[in-house]
Amino acid sequence: MTPILLWLRRDLRLDDNPMLHAAVATGRPLIPVFIGDDALFAIGAAARWRYGESLAAFAAGLERMGSRLILRRGAALPALRDLVAQTGAGAVWWTRLYDPQARARDSDIKADLRAAGTEARSFPGHLLVEPWEVATGQGTPYRVYTPFWKALSARDIPAPCPAPDSLRAPGVWPKSEFLADWSLGAGLNRGADVLARHARIGEDVAQARLDWFLSDAVEDYRTARDLPGREATSGLSENLTYGEIGPRRIWSATQALLATEPGHKGAEHFCKELVWREFAYHLMFHTPDILTRNWRPEWDSFPWRDDTEDAERWRRGMTGEPFVDAGMREMYVTGTMHNRARMIVASYLTKHLMTHWKVGLDWFADCLTDWDPAANAMGWQWVAGCGPDAAPYFRIFNPATQAEKFDSDARYRQHFIAELTPDPGAVALSYFDCVPRRWGLKPSQRYPDPLIDLPTGRARALAAYADRTG
Repeated sequence: MTPILLWLRRDLRLDDNPMLHAAVATGRPLIPVFIGDDALFAIGAAARWRYGESLAAFAAGLERMGSRLILRRGAALPALRDLVAQTGAGAVWWTRLYDPQARARDSDIKADLRAAGTEARSFPGHLLVEPWEVATGQGTPYRVYTPFWKALSARDIPAPCPAPDSLRAPGVWPKSEFLADWSLGAGLNRGADVLARHARIGEDVAQARLDWFLSDAVEDYRTARDLPGREATSGLSENLTYGEIGPRRIWSATQALLATEPGHKGAEHFCKELVWREFAYHLMFHTPDILTRNWRPEWDSFPWRDDTEDAERWRRGMTGEPFVDAGMREMYVTGTMHNRARMIVASYLTKHLMTHWKVGLDWFADCLTDWDPAANAMGWQWVAGCGPDAAPYFRIFNPATQAEKFDSDARYRQHFIAELTPDPGAVALSYFDCVPRRWGLKPSQRYPDPLIDLPTGRARALAAYADRTG
């Protein structure tokens, strides 16, 4: 009956947590642990702040159950060794991660602990299925989304496990550091107060959001999801990022709706969007270079530009293209960005401005509270044309015509761009409260002229494409 150390990472929830469910079933004392290693402090400023908020919410939930979250700063292996020695723990359990750095670290830790006589065990829980469980008829990984969707949706997805009623505490708790001392929000400076107004933090909030979506918004989801001026999406990306809600809980609830209303277009399409996340992890697991290099190596010779003054205008939401700038400003104010806007801003940077997708990928990683390494990489490469399931390169999103189609009443653009209306709202004005002071931006400034003529930018991109394909 030695304690089990539960090493928490991106599984900060009690509900639908396979590792926690299995641990409770043993009847052994449980010690939840979170380690602030270099990987935590290497992520972007917005994601790091949001991680801290999630940790605080999860710790509060544990305390309500008579448990607690033990915090340790430093490299994971020495921290776990130290905790094993202090507590007499006979096991260390964790939920799997799939990026190459985490896999290498976890593999080394598992081998070291086992060699020392400590049980080390990893569990699923971050995905619907493990990346190696879905393969083509030839046993190879999928490279195209549609057949991947068909294969995964035909599988029996395990039912979510319930939250425990209680967690058995150890006789003596090890010492813990204080979350506030880690200063996880320091990189945001004044921006944290703005983001806090929009973040939906913790598993209770995530579950309530899912319930609202499936009862009120999913009916029109298939079409309305592309309208950024409407609240028509689940908004659960940030909660999935930190594991505040499990993907199997989302899948199960949506499938229950489909069981009562077969052929429900909104619910079916929502499932497909959830599986896009699975596809991103499938690709990252089998082709980890997608995080840093062109997924299609034939694009290595494409003449993208590196970081430039044009890219800086893009970063600041000052391109003069309202749909692009609204998306960028939404990201600074809320920490997230509507998916339609993500495609527009990415296309504009990589095609109209001919800037390398890694410039955008790195900026999103620093600014998104729902940053996810797999989804971020796949999304940028998909839009740029060098990734999986890529649209043909000549499919270049025109931000002006996209605005006419998906924001015809300009609600979205005016909501986030103060200069477009004589009476801007608080959300649009808050952009100036959260961006770096060194940018020197203020609401009274004139909205800039377009950075580039859209037909000219399109023609330049097409000419570069023609030269590459020869």
